[in-house]
Amino acid sequence: MTSGVIGCASPPPKQFTRSADEFTPCSSAPHCVSSQADKGGSKYVAPFAYKQATAAAARQTLLDILAASEGATVERAEERFIHATFRSTLGFVDDVTFIVRPEAEIIDVKSSSRLGYYDFSVNRKRVEQLRARFNAQLSAKA
Repeated sequence: MTSGVIGCASPPPKQFTRSADEFTPCSSAPHCVSSQADKGGSKYVAPFAYKQATAAAARQTLLDILAASEGATVERAEERFIHATFRSTLGFVDDVTFIVRPEAEIIDVKSSSRLGYYDFSVNRKRVEQLRARFNAQLSAKA
């Protein structure tokens, strides 16, 4: 008999972005939020703003926060793109991706579960917690 948790370790999506500045859209399932979704829609979450810092400082602040986050692993960290995974205690994996956009002084964010349909707002709550820590750390540095 196979345990249901074995399926939790599914491979990551092959493609996270359409272009250097654009994520692939969230699926129709309610387990995804994105700062590039339609504003006012159920999948929308605000990007991380960093008007009081440089893009490099904002990126490093975000990487520091991810490194200190429980269950998080930074999978890729490029100049403008960051991919982190968050693993729950049950083994479920969520992909969180960021695009640093210096021209707009924002970091776009997308957080999505790999499996399942509902996430009980875990991805939205995670993004809001990361944003709160990001804003607090940038304010402390200002």
